[in-house]
Amino acid sequence: MKKYTILGLFLLVASWAVAQQEAGAKVSTAVAKFDSESFDFGKIKQGEPVTHEFKFTNAGTVPMIITNVAPSCGCTSPDWTKEVIPPGGKGFIKATYNAASPGAFNKSLTVTSNVDGGYVVLYIKGEVASLPQ
Repeated sequence: MKKYTILGLFLLVASWAVAQQEAGAKVSTAVAKFDSESFDFGKIKQGEPVTHEFKFTNAGTVPMIITNVAPSCGCTSPDWTKEVIPPGGKGFIKATYNAASPGAFNKSLTVTSNVDGGYVVLYIKGEVASLPQ
């Protein structure tokens, strides 16, 4: 009986050690290196949509896959590289803001992909000038 207890204890410790090694293993992810993660349109005219293209390079060791780009409101329309971006490859996230309402704006786009943490947030801002009356 003593042998079985020692054997059981040994197996328990061994399985715990293996689990700790696996938990510590680093998973490779894509790395999106953006030229800039924010853009200021400055003053823009009401009623004229504006667009900015965020450019990036996959600086990781695995291909990058963008699964979604979610704007913070319906006034911003996104477009993005739909193809797989290989290591060293380039891609884009395009944000078109509908300048319908006058006043300052500050919007975000959440880019979901296989980067560390699962997403990157990009920002656009500016001020829409009122139409003359």
